[in-house]
Amino acid sequence: MDRSDLPIEGTLLWQPSLAQQQNSTLHRYMNWLEQQHGLHFHDYAALWEWSVRDLPGFWASIWEFFDVHATQPATTVLSASAMPGAQWFPGATLNYAEHVFRQQSAEHPALIFQSETQAATPMSWQELHDAVASVAAALREIGVGPGDRVVAYLPNIPQAVIALLACASLGAIWSSCSPDMGAASVADRFRQVEPKVLFAVDGYRYAGKPFDRRAMLVDLQQALPTLQQTILVPYLDRLAAADTLPNTVLWETLLGRTTALHYAAVPFEHPLWVLYSSGTTGLPKPIIQSHGGILLEHLKSLALHLDLHPGNRFFWFTTTSWMMWNFLVGGLLVGTTILLYDGSPGEPDLGVLWRFAEQTRMTFFGTSAAYIQACMKAGIQPGAEYDLRALQGVGSTGSPLAIDGFAWVYKHIHRDIWLASISGGSDVCTAFVGGCPILPVYAGEIQARCLGARVEIFDDQGNSVIDQVGELVLTAPMPSMPTDFWNDPDRQRYRESYFEHYPGIWRHGDWAKITRRGGVVIYGRSDATINRMGIRMGTSELYRAIEGLPEIRDSLVIDLELLGRPSFMALFVVLNDGNELDQQLIIRINTQIRQTLSPRHLPDAIYRVPEVPRTLNGKKMETPIKRILLGVPPEKAANRDSMANPESLAFFVTFAASLK
Repeated sequence: MDRSDLPIEGTLLWQPSLAQQQNSTLHRYMNWLEQQHGLHFHDYAALWEWSVRDLPGFWASIWEFFDVHATQPATTVLSASAMPGAQWFPGATLNYAEHVFRQQSAEHPALIFQSETQAATPMSWQELHDAVASVAAALREIGVGPGDRVVAYLPNIPQAVIALLACASLGAIWSSCSPDMGAASVADRFRQVEPKVLFAVDGYRYAGKPFDRRAMLVDLQQALPTLQQTILVPYLDRLAAADTLPNTVLWETLLGRTTALHYAAVPFEHPLWVLYSSGTTGLPKPIIQSHGGILLEHLKSLALHLDLHPGNRFFWFTTTSWMMWNFLVGGLLVGTTILLYDGSPGEPDLGVLWRFAEQTRMTFFGTSAAYIQACMKAGIQPGAEYDLRALQGVGSTGSPLAIDGFAWVYKHIHRDIWLASISGGSDVCTAFVGGCPILPVYAGEIQARCLGARVEIFDDQGNSVIDQVGELVLTAPMPSMPTDFWNDPDRQRYRESYFEHYPGIWRHGDWAKITRRGGVVIYGRSDATINRMGIRMGTSELYRAIEGLPEIRDSLVIDLELLGRPSFMALFVVLNDGNELDQQLIIRINTQIRQTLSPRHLPDAIYRVPEVPRTLNGKKMETPIKRILLGVPPEKAANRDSMANPESLAFFVTFAASLK
C-alpha cells in the first residue's frame, strides 16, 4: 500500500447506518433498559459511564437481559468491591455448559470445522449435545467430578470443544495448550494444576508438514505424576493406537453412550478453566476464571460489543493456547455457529482463510493484526478475489493494529464493513476496549471502552488523563477477573502481577491513550512480557530455553511491539569464551526455542553483546532497555547509579540509533 494514501490517525473510515444501529443487540439492550428500568441514555458514552459507576446495577441488568438461569439465586450482586478480592453474585449456583445448550437449535449448525486436510464439515447442535453427554458420562466413570482438573494437548478441533463442554458440565476444571508447544513448556503449565485426565492428539499437520507428537506425549505423561488417564485423539494418523502409551484409551471409546447431559450446579466463582499468562519471572501464571464471571462477560462482549446472535457465523483464527479460542467457543452462548480452522493461514497460500470465509458464508472474521499485515505485504485483495457478501465484521487483536491495517481493511475487503479492533488479555479472557456496533470507526482507534470496564490512563504521577499516552489501568473490578492464581493461597503472586504498581488498581501493562471522543489507541506493552501473535509469554521461559545451551552465558530478549511498526523481537546473547555467533549457533538457538517453547516465539534477529545490563541486585533490565530501543533517552530510561554494570548501556544506545 502506498503510504502517501494512508489516512491520519482519527480519520473517519466507517459510520454504521441508522438501520444497522437500530438492529443491533446493543440498541435493543438500551431500549430494554429504558422500558424495564427507566434508564435513558442518549449515547454510548452515557451508557458506558453508568455501567462503570453503578457496577451492581449494570451487571444485574446483564443477568436479567440475557435471562441467566441460576439453580440458587444470588444474595446480592457485589458483596465486596476491593481489588483483588471482589465477590460477585454470592450464593448463586449455575453452570456454563447449561447456558451453551440453552441455545440448541435445529435451524443452523453449532460449529463448522475445516483443516488443511479436511473440507469444511458442519456439526449440528444435536450431534454436539450427544457427544458432550457421552464424553461427560465417560469422564464421570473415570472418576472426574467437580474441582478435578482435565487438561488438553489439542489443536483447534471439534474434540477440543466437546471435551471442554463435557468438563464444564461436570464442574471439572479445564486447561489447554496447542500441540505446537514443546513438552517442557506445556509441562510447566499443566504440572501446576495437577491434572487427573489428559486429552491429546498423536500429532498434527501444519503448513503441509506432519508433526508427530507421540514421543513428546510420553514425556508429558511422565512429567504429570497426578495423571490417571490419557485420552488419545488419532488426528495425524487415523489408525494411531493407544496401547503404546500407559493408561491411555482412544477418543472413540468415550463416544456412543446414550445418556442425558447433566449439569453440576456450581457456585458463581467455581473455576471454569485455567489460562496461562506469563510475567517476566518464574513459571507461567495459572489464572483461574469462574463459571459465572466468564458467562456474564462473554454474553456481554459477544452479544453487545460484537453484535453476534443466532444465525451468525463467527470465526477467530486461533489455537487452543490463546484465550481467543475460549472466547470463540463462547460464541455458542449467544447461539452463533462457531467456525474452527486448524492449520497454517498461509497453506497453500494466504487466501486460504478468505476461501474459508467464502465457503462458510462467514459473518464475522476474527484474526490478528499480524495476519492483516501479512495479507497487506502479500498483496491480497479479499474483497475482489472472494465472495464475501455475507461478511459483516472483521475483528483484530493480539497486537496493536496500525493505521495502514485499518486502511487496508476498508480498501481491500469492503468500504462498508465494521472493523472491530479489540484489546484485552488472557488475564480476563475478554477485551477491556473494543467494538461498538453503534459507533463510527476512526483510523488507528479502537472504538470504545467496553461496558462494565472502568478503563483509565494514568500518567507517570498516577493521574487519570485524556488524550495522553500512559499506563492502561482498571479502577474497578470485572466479574471475569481471576478469582485466584492456582497454588497462590495468600494471593501474593496475584497482587504482584497486577496491583504492585498501583495498590488496589489493576495495571495491565499496556501503553495506551483515550481520545477526547472516547476511542482508545493501544501503543504496545509497557512491561517486558513477550507478545507474539496474541500469546503472551514471560521472558523467563525464553531464558530457560536459551541459556540451557552450553555456548550461551547470558541473554536478553526484547519485544519491540509498537503501534505503526511491525512486531520485532530481538535476542541479545553473551557467549562463553571460544564461541562465535555463526549461522550454526543461530540455528541451534532457534531449534532450542522451537522445540522447548513454540515456533511463534522465535526471535526476528539475534545479536551478540558484551554483557546484559543488570541492576545492583542482579535483575536483567528488560524494561529500561526496551524503552531505550523505542527511542527514550537513556538518562530517562535507566538509572545508572542503580546498575551493576552501567557501561553495558553503550551497546544498546548505539543499537537504538541504528534503528531510526
